[in-house]
Amino acid sequence: MAVTVVLTASLAVGTAHATVPDSPAVTYTNPIAAQRADPFIYKHTDGYYYFTATVPEYDRIVLRRATTIQGLSTATETTIWTKHASGVMGAHIWAPEVHFIDGKWYVYFAAGSTSDVWAIRMYVLETDAANPLTGTWTEKGQIATPVSSFSLDATTFAVNGVRYLAWAQRNPSEDNNTSLFIARMTNPWTLSGTPVEISQPTLSWETIGYKVNEGPAVIQHGGKVFMTYSASATDANYCLGMLTASASADLLDPASWTKGSQPVFKTSDATSQYGPGHNSFTVSEDGKSDILVYHDRSYKDITGDPLNDPNRRTRVQKLYWNADGTPNFGIPVADGVTPQRFSSYNYPDRFIRHWEFRAKIEAGVTNLADSQFRVVTGLAGTGTVSLEAANYPGYYLRHKNFEVWVEKNDSTSTFASDASFYQRAGLADSAGISYESYNYAGRYVRHYNYLLYVQAVSTTAAQGDATFYAQ
Repeated sequence: MAVTVVLTASLAVGTAHATVPDSPAVTYTNPIAAQRADPFIYKHTDGYYYFTATVPEYDRIVLRRATTIQGLSTATETTIWTKHASGVMGAHIWAPEVHFIDGKWYVYFAAGSTSDVWAIRMYVLETDAANPLTGTWTEKGQIATPVSSFSLDATTFAVNGVRYLAWAQRNPSEDNNTSLFIARMTNPWTLSGTPVEISQPTLSWETIGYKVNEGPAVIQHGGKVFMTYSASATDANYCLGMLTASASADLLDPASWTKGSQPVFKTSDATSQYGPGHNSFTVSEDGKSDILVYHDRSYKDITGDPLNDPNRRTRVQKLYWNADGTPNFGIPVADGVTPQRFSSYNYPDRFIRHWEFRAKIEAGVTNLADSQFRVVTGLAGTGTVSLEAANYPGYYLRHKNFEVWVEKNDSTSTFASDASFYQRAGLADSAGISYESYNYAGRYVRHYNYLLYVQAVSTTAAQGDATFYAQ
């Protein structure tokens, strides 16, 4: 009751409101590329995104570039290197990454040999061309590790001016497939000092089908280094785990890294996304949002060896950050347009979310998908929009007795009308958004006592309650 009193009083005098979010909404349409696994997207200072990935033939390295992430979908693809006809680098060309380091482009990749396709090792290409799609590439050779064993998925990153390489490698002293290693680098193709193992697959979700830690990817935020990695077999059990270290810690000390006890990103039956993994990170076109890049499949059941199934595809979605500074991956969203979140104009830490299918605004929503909605063409037709729940495809925000709920579309005209809105400029701030009811003109989605209703908004306070920011 005390909360209700405080809220009502504060609305009467006008609540201090949010500024436009630092990370406004970005949306993309998935998938970005069919039959492209282990995707890596790099945003360069020349205004282009560069994209590479594993092709299902495992025989070449390809690059695309575009000025937008979505543009990579239709960008011309160039083969920059082809496997050797014999010997090393002659088979299983896997997981390329493209990096720009000290004025030159480098591609890291893994390859087997024609004499032993499973003799997988890590290799590097280099070009000094401004445009790597048209450059001449030089083979810098194998990245030598102290132990010669199955090794792949090299990624490079710098923390506090020190460049590191992280990768996956078979440790002959362990009963598993691959563990994660890290080392400093002398130059972009040479390790410095002794590599250190920082993770091995021991948890139940890391050891389904195969005992695997692979595909490391690094993102830094708030003085922390977050390293995601992929675990288990490359079927629907494939998922992302995460290690965390302080950016000021000794990253070559295994004790500096903490492993999460659960996957941070995994299969979603609800959205028909299976085996998400081998990710990378990039940033949005405006540089204000972090973007998760990954592959998955649109079906669960695979005939034969998953490595022979060509249909892993490249996908992207926005990465969010929890209040404590940790990344929130949510779920692999449904194909099509990616969802958004909507924060309250006058309670900036609160987002629209559903709870037991009732719509409300709430702070600290760590179950991210409960607070994500896809803005789609309105069920009532052109000129309107409907908001579809990210984790309940086919369920929409709709009003019922002027309360807002998330319910399954029953295909009636009443539901279509109740679930359709006119998207307006924010009533309290034109940089925001307000949603006017399609079938009750003058009534808007607004919060009252933190619950959502469709009501008339005749006061300044009510207009604030009916204004949201897309994030």
